[in-house]
Amino acid sequence: MNEELKIPAHVAIILDGNGRWAKKRGLPRPMGHKEGCKTVEKCVEWAARLGIRYLTVYGFSTENWKRDSEEVSALMTLFRFYMRRLLVIAKDNNVRVRMIGDLSKFTEDIQNGIRRLERETGDNTGLTFVIAVNYGARDEMRRAVKKIAEKVRAGEMSPEDVTEEMISGQLDTAEFPDPDLLIRTGGELRLSNYLLWQCAYTEFYVTDVLWPDFSNEELVKAIESFNKRERRYGGVLS
Repeated sequence: MNEELKIPAHVAIILDGNGRWAKKRGLPRPMGHKEGCKTVEKCVEWAARLGIRYLTVYGFSTENWKRDSEEVSALMTLFRFYMRRLLVIAKDNNVRVRMIGDLSKFTEDIQNGIRRLERETGDNTGLTFVIAVNYGARDEMRRAVKKIAEKVRAGEMSPEDVTEEMISGQLDTAEFPDPDLLIRTGGELRLSNYLLWQCAYTEFYVTDVLWPDFSNEELVKAIESFNKRERRYGGVLS
C-alpha cells in the first residue's frame, strides 16, 4: 500500500451479501452469516494495522427482526458465540468494543454479554470497534428527540437550546466522530437506515464484492478511492 495514503479516522461498513454468498454455494443463509463473522474478525485486524481509529459495522438492524424466525434465532446464537470470540480478538489487538442501538430488545444473557464485552475492553487504547445491533438510524433519532423533549418538559432546557451539536450528543454515537468513509459491499446503492445523521458529509464507496469475500485488498481499494475525493463540506476549495 502507498505509505502516503491518508487513512480515514473513522470507517463505517454495511456488511451486505452474506445471504447471497450462501445461496450461490447452495448453503443455508446462516452459513453466510457465520462466514461473514469470520470476515469481520479479519477486518478488525486489518483496520487496526492500517491505523484506522474507529470502525463501525452494521451487525443487526431494527428491520432484521422481520426475517424468518429460524434465521433470527440462528443470528442470536451466532451473536452469543461471536461476543466471546471478540473478547479474545480485542485482547490480542488492543481493541475497545462498543455497541450502539436499542439493546433493551435483546434477552438478558445477550445484554449481560454486551456489558461484559464493553467492560473488559474499555481500557484498550487501540482501534475502537463499534457494532450497530438492533440499530436503525430513524429509531436512534426518535430516541434522541424523546430525550430532548423530556428535558424541555422538565424545564432543564428550552427549545432555543437545541443545536446540531446538542442533537449529536444525544445519539448513540455521541462519543465517536462522524464517519469519514462508508463502505457498502454487495453492490446495493442505499443507506438502509444506517447512520443517517452521522453520514451527512461521509464519502461513500460501493463494491460488488459480497461481504464474506471482502479482503484487506478491498479495504485498501476503498481507502485509495477516499484519497481521490475532495471533501468540501458544502464549501468551495480555494
